[in-house]
Amino acid sequence: MQAVYTDGATRYNFQSLFPQSFALYSGSGLPGAYQSIGIAGLADATFSTGTGLETVKTWGFRGGYTHNWSPNWASAIYGGYGQLRYGTAGVATICANARTLLGLVGTCSPDFNLGVIGANVIWTPVKNLAFTADVNWTQLDQKFDGTVVSPTQPVVAKPGVVYQLKDQNAINVLLRAQRNF
Repeated sequence: MQAVYTDGATRYNFQSLFPQSFALYSGSGLPGAYQSIGIAGLADATFSTGTGLETVKTWGFRGGYTHNWSPNWASAIYGGYGQLRYGTAGVATICANARTLLGLVGTCSPDFNLGVIGANVIWTPVKNLAFTADVNWTQLDQKFDGTVVSPTQPVVAKPGVVYQLKDQNAINVLLRAQRNF
């Protein structure tokens, strides 16, 4: 188990392997919207003209439990939750840019919560060889509401059209074979 609170040190909560910014896509029932999108970005601080640097505050916890059933079988459960909050000046600057660059219409707040819960099973048929099946559910509770016009995203094959801003859920499955030498 681990719990953390940060004031200007976001990576201590969201870790260095976590992306700086990310987007999750899903379907949308909003007329005129291509899909829905949930967006989030990490920062240690924001800079706003007239107010200077303003730190970003986060808190979170994570934990897991592994049970070794036998020398060849193990399973684990794990989960985590993190919350990020920008200051007033940071929110104003980010929202001004979102309205200008993305045509944001609606509620603007870059704050978000992120939760993950998962489980895995590991089979080790011989020493230094493991096969893992891992399943987790991720939930992005972002605080934007409304629509944006996203620029074309060729890396993820997304067109530059209207997207509905809303919370996103994802189920991930990882199958891994690992050989240690």
